[in-house]
Amino acid sequence: MEIKVIVTGATGMVGKGVLLECLEHPAVAEVLSIGRNSVGVQHPKLKELIHQDFSDFSTVGDQLSGYDGCFFCMGISSAGLNGEQYKHVTYDSTLALASILVELDPAMTFNYVSGEGTDSSEKGRMMWARVKGKTENDLLALGFKQAFMFRPGAIIPLRGIKSRTKLYQFLYDYFMWMIKGIKAISPDSVVDTTQVGLAMINSVLKGYDKKILKPKDIIVLAGK
Repeated sequence: MEIKVIVTGATGMVGKGVLLECLEHPAVAEVLSIGRNSVGVQHPKLKELIHQDFSDFSTVGDQLSGYDGCFFCMGISSAGLNGEQYKHVTYDSTLALASILVELDPAMTFNYVSGEGTDSSEKGRMMWARVKGKTENDLLALGFKQAFMFRPGAIIPLRGIKSRTKLYQFLYDYFMWMIKGIKAISPDSVVDTTQVGLAMINSVLKGYDKKILKPKDIIVLAGK
């Protein structure tokens, strides 16, 4: 079985990891990267759609059909943002793309990179967790045949990938030894970018029995 997938956020740490795994995987025939900037990667499987307005995909709908999965890896930190600003990027952009994709093909798989600590009740004290929770809930209710919410927590970047968020990269630079130590003691509690990418691909190829995937689920679905 060969699949065609869409990846967003491929200039970021998680998205770049997912993109690289997709380009190398024998079951992935084509990857469409949607972003405001080029990912800077050349590959015969890769197509790029440069699109500035992530609140409206109606003008590029004709370029979004025929795909088996969408791996939505775009996201930002909530630091320095108020609730409306964070919701616009986190919720509005995600649902804008998902809404047009489910109209084009509800049989596709939609994967969303959420976060550990996401508040499914949408009523907790943390603004970002409520917004992520609403995003997850509305995606699951949208009508896709399969939709999976990835809550990876700490992620080890492989293959020279770096975070575009300066604070996160600072933490990776100075505390990666601690994250790797935690993974050595508790292998199921921390994932790496390769595992996230493989789990995304396998979610389309094989499916999974849970809708919300925590680190252990991601590792199981990745098969490594």
